[in-house]
Amino acid sequence: MRKNRKINFRDLVNENKKMLMNDEKFMEEIERKLDEKHMKNV
Repeated sequence: MRKNRKINFRDLVNENKKMLMNDEKFMEEIERKLDEKHMKNV
């Protein structure tokens, strides 16, 4: 059996961040939402 490694929260966040930063469609969607939010506040 393979030993499950314990991952701490910081490592998990960093791993997820790397995955999301490599996902261009996701990044474009976030940028669009941020732009809309800022346009509303102006």
